[in-house]
Amino acid sequence: MTESRRSRVTFAVLSVTVRPIMNALMAKKYLGAEKLPRDTGFIVCPNHITEIDPVVIGHFLFNQKVTPHFLAKASLFKVPVMGWILRATGQVPVDRTTAGANRSLEAAREAIDAGGGIVVYPEGTLTRDPDMWPMKGRTGAARLALQTGAPVVPIAHWGAHEVFPRYAKRFYLFPRKTSRVIVGDPVDFSDLIGQPITKTLLDTGTERILDALTALVAELRHEAPPTERWNPANKHQKSTGRDFESKPEENP
Repeated sequence: MTESRRSRVTFAVLSVTVRPIMNALMAKKYLGAEKLPRDTGFIVCPNHITEIDPVVIGHFLFNQKVTPHFLAKASLFKVPVMGWILRATGQVPVDRTTAGANRSLEAAREAIDAGGGIVVYPEGTLTRDPDMWPMKGRTGAARLALQTGAPVVPIAHWGAHEVFPRYAKRFYLFPRKTSRVIVGDPVDFSDLIGQPITKTLLDTGTERILDALTALVAELRHEAPPTERWNPANKHQKSTGRDFESKPEENP
């Protein structure tokens, strides 16, 4: 399978409109781009620190001539204009029903077969860690890797949150910031592929992804990561929503 003509045209239009905006918002420094697979589709696993992350990662991938595809909530595909853009560029709707999950998997397979990068945030949402380190993850990226056999490439970035902080309401453009993006080596899943997909296997794969991602973030920040990964459940935090810090979930 190859990218449709509509997808190529839509991406071309977006590149003309969005790339100049991103160039104006911040400077960019890219590291390790040569590690991106060039002969196959792959799974991209970035850290998640601000709402503009998808644009930062999408911009980076597009500049490397890799077509980016994101897993997006199915409800977003119903939003006027946005829904059309998501469908036109081959983004993948995520539906929580069994049938919907199967359709999402098939769409992700098609994106990988097309030679693009399917972007899956292993944390599932913006990190709740107060210091913005990758937090405990969800198993979606590991499951997709085990089901497809596609390479898993961790990509960390740092700096975009200074332009648009987590859950901010405005941009902070001055002084000019720099967004740094670094690509890591593919995560080794060779000993996991082909085994029965159990919770233990998924957790093992997820931890490998987050370990690799955390190491890359530490390299960008020139800091040592925490010895224990932040777990929102242990802190009685909501797993979604902007008010996760002010309104903790009650224990059942």
